[in-house]
Amino acid sequence: MPVRGQGSAGFEAVGSVAVRTFAAHQSPGPQTARTAHQSMDGHHVNAMAGDGSGAPHNQFADYDELPEGHFYDPDAEYEPDPEYAATLAPDAARQRRERIGPTGRPLPYFPIPGPLTDHGPAKIIAMCNQKGGVGKTTSTINLGAALAEYGRRVLLVDFDPQGALSVGLGVNPMELDLTVYNLLMERGMSADEVLLKTAVPNMDLLPSNIDLSAAEVQLVSEVARESTLQRALKPLMSDYDYIVIDCQPSLGLLTVNALTAAHKVIVPLECEFFALRGVALLTETIEKVQERLNPELELDGILATMYDSRTVHSREVLARVVEAFDDHVYHTVIGRTVRFPETTVAGEPITTYASNSVGAAAYRQLAREVLARCHAE
Repeated sequence: MPVRGQGSAGFEAVGSVAVRTFAAHQSPGPQTARTAHQSMDGHHVNAMAGDGSGAPHNQFADYDELPEGHFYDPDAEYEPDPEYAATLAPDAARQRRERIGPTGRPLPYFPIPGPLTDHGPAKIIAMCNQKGGVGKTTSTINLGAALAEYGRRVLLVDFDPQGALSVGLGVNPMELDLTVYNLLMERGMSADEVLLKTAVPNMDLLPSNIDLSAAEVQLVSEVARESTLQRALKPLMSDYDYIVIDCQPSLGLLTVNALTAAHKVIVPLECEFFALRGVALLTETIEKVQERLNPELELDGILATMYDSRTVHSREVLARVVEAFDDHVYHTVIGRTVRFPETTVAGEPITTYASNSVGAAAYRQLAREVLARCHAE
């Protein structure tokens, strides 16, 4: 169970994990068909690829954790299944040569970030989509944990009255005396009184429960009601490198508060048609907040989640998103895996629950991509 407190010791295992990731692909040791194997021309093939013979790959390969000692490398060259390759490049050789990713674009290399000598001011990221069940909470937890692994100090803000983020980190929302609601609505309340220290080094939590639903009604009569969260987070800016807000699945006043406080927005998007329909409304809301409340707000990226390359529908939806939003779509794509619901039950991120799984590797790559985009500014 998390305990109250601030800050935590640095995470020191990242370098060794990265080294072992690449070493696992280069070592001559025995490997199974579900980990890394050789294609006909000598290139390494990862767990998400076909077997190089033209036959479909094992349909459960995306769902399985790699054996002990093996680490999935999302940057390794891979041979996709033939049907999927045809949608991305004329031939598999070009697919390998140009390192075409799931989005159909050349996949850049995102370097492992170096350690920081000092911390802050924080970059605030709102994880936002008015549709529920698209992976907002899962992405908030695992992106935050991956950033923390890379030595960044991270604060997660549960800004959903359902308290799913708190539950996903092993906190029982109904047992909490103080939550982000108290921080918003009670004058003189200090963030230190509400903060919880999670089991993940470098990552803290501002928890939430059903009390937060009352804030949306009570804030209506407040002066500068859209900036309430921004004022609450201001004293914490110097203590963290990233603050990630898990928004509720609506475009109400709480979500507007999150967008007003944020510097960037990440939109998790399930690779499914109905999820695609709501993106236009969300981008319109973001533009209104930019114009009227927060000129610094930017759409950092759209994150494709629950992607299954075996289905034509997933591939078509992802292709449409890339066509519409181009560079705003992250190169990193989060695939379906049974590990994610398991982590919710366990109350910890996938990066610690199943550290060498494909899902953990995907969120580490997402963290590197987010850091690369921030550094490119």
